[in-house]
Amino acid sequence: MFRPFFDRSGMCLASLDARVRVVEANVDFFRQFGRSATEVCGQSFYDLLHPSVREKVEQQFARLTEGRRVRFAERMVAVRPGEPAFAGELTGIAVHGENGQVESIMVMVRPEKYEREPQVLTGRKKLLTAMDARILEGVASGVSTVQLAAMLYLSRGGVEYHVSTLLRKLKVSNRPALVSKAYSMGIFGVGSWPPRVLPDYVK
Repeated sequence: MFRPFFDRSGMCLASLDARVRVVEANVDFFRQFGRSATEVCGQSFYDLLHPSVREKVEQQFARLTEGRRVRFAERMVAVRPGEPAFAGELTGIAVHGENGQVESIMVMVRPEKYEREPQVLTGRKKLLTAMDARILEGVASGVSTVQLAAMLYLSRGGVEYHVSTLLRKLKVSNRPALVSKAYSMGIFGVGSWPPRVLPDYVK
């Protein structure tokens, strides 16, 4: 319904049903997400998103479909098969039917204009052991080495060994940089406290 107007706009646009499944989209949308119409139409829009942002975006869509708001704008990270993830701004607009209920949702995706070197993991790479994940969560929560050792039944040296391993894996030199890098790579879920490593990255 919107295709003639938007096909040459350079904007990535899609129409979703009330259950947030893709009904149709324009050429720029398919190109940006690296998928064909057959692969995307009928699928949940959430399947196109990186795990680190799904929960927050789901909350925004829930507000739309429940009639609590008519529009939202949210930063998103999307995954593409065989290609680096990309970041951008997602705008969702509720379209109401004659009965006043949300009939569909129009989404616009504006990719970041100047993408930096991709750092976000797409979830295919299991980067951390279960213990690495617990240590990383503790460091991000501000837990001391002594406290971590007691919580995880390790010696202080054992904790420091795991921290050193994490510093090497993420190619950083200290704990604050470790936490920042983990967030930038999408290893932690966004908007949760205490920080939790997403299961996608644990072996």
